[in-house]
Amino acid sequence: MTARRRRPALFATVASAGACVMLLGGCGVVPGTGGDETVTVMTWAPQGTKATNMPGMPAMAQAYARWVNSRGGINGHRLRVLTCNDHNDTVRAARCASRALKERVVAVVGSYSQYGRAYMSALERAGIPYIGGYGVADQEFSSPLSYPVNGGLPALVAGNGRQLAAGGCSHVSLVRPDTSVGDQLPRLINAGLAHSGAGPVTDVRAPEDAFAYARHARRALNSANAQGTAAFGTSVEGRRTNGPCVTAVLGGRTDTFFDSFRRVQKDSPPVRTASVLGSLQQSLVDRSGGQASPLEGAYATGWYPAADDKRWKPMKKVIGEHAFGDNRVDATDPGVQTTWIAYTVLRRLIESLGDEEITAKSVRHTLDTRGSVDTGGLTPKLNWTYGNMLAARDFPRIVNTKVTYQRVREGRLTTVHDGFVDVQKTLENGPSS
Repeated sequence: MTARRRRPALFATVASAGACVMLLGGCGVVPGTGGDETVTVMTWAPQGTKATNMPGMPAMAQAYARWVNSRGGINGHRLRVLTCNDHNDTVRAARCASRALKERVVAVVGSYSQYGRAYMSALERAGIPYIGGYGVADQEFSSPLSYPVNGGLPALVAGNGRQLAAGGCSHVSLVRPDTSVGDQLPRLINAGLAHSGAGPVTDVRAPEDAFAYARHARRALNSANAQGTAAFGTSVEGRRTNGPCVTAVLGGRTDTFFDSFRRVQKDSPPVRTASVLGSLQQSLVDRSGGQASPLEGAYATGWYPAADDKRWKPMKKVIGEHAFGDNRVDATDPGVQTTWIAYTVLRRLIESLGDEEITAKSVRHTLDTRGSVDTGGLTPKLNWTYGNMLAARDFPRIVNTKVTYQRVREGRLTTVHDGFVDVQKTLENGPSS
């Protein structure tokens, strides 16, 4: 495959949407944002479900609106944020999209939903851009109206395979959701493991809403020990292996899996653990014991710099001053971080339009033609012009193929590799045959 072509740079991103969740009772609108100069956007995410929940994303969107409106808005435009709960349900996701159309939002920004088929076609018919989705639906990386700020689960999981290969895993067991989204993960992690001698992975399918995972933990552990221990200490492709690894990508249920895994592993040889940011984050390490956590030493692959990086300082200041102690807004949560980046893009985009009318069409045209957006170093400069698209059939809309390597050390997720790691070629080439 050909490498993607790069074009010059200049600007930034937008907001999110859906069927209402209320800020103060009613319809999820930040107060005091009426008037002719108001820009309406939407942010949606699942809340209160048995599977993955992302309440921090709409909460961060609301805090962002309070912040920019306290400063006179964006280029004189007040920002109105509508929020929607998709309940991890295809029908509710479609309703969120319908509400976005009814409210004539100029963009859906910084949102999370697995059900791209349910919402993306409606947004496409109305010409509404989808800016900075979390990256769990295939349509986020194929729709011409999607403008992702990260490489989504594809980049994370391919990067996790590369990180585990670099860590010397002799074999990897992957525990992942038994869903259509989960079905693509073994292929992606195998792409990252290619030529390392650790693949192919053992694919362990698991329900995404279970209350215990003992059976799945036992299968992952037994496979890792059976295949990985045999290769322990041997040299593969010039690399000395360091034993088997188990990686789990179960979103909000990853902590439940690792709790089951800890119990099952108690009397077995040690196996190193891993995950991706979002499934594994600082709050989970804190809840599971900090420095005494069973996750101590675990590998983690993320999209962005570690949460203690100084580049997050502006976001943390806004959270401190405008989230009003809302415990849904966790600065270490990749969903919150993605929403901050998506709204940063939106703000810079609106600023670049000057006196031009802010509509879904003008926002979309600017994203397609104006060049690069600077996110303050939290991502590479983002550019959605045609020549910057990924040369990968399944993920042509990915423009940011960078990931970061982190590890739990002394109870903190810390960076273990300077700068970003580019998984572009891994995504374009896929696993070797």
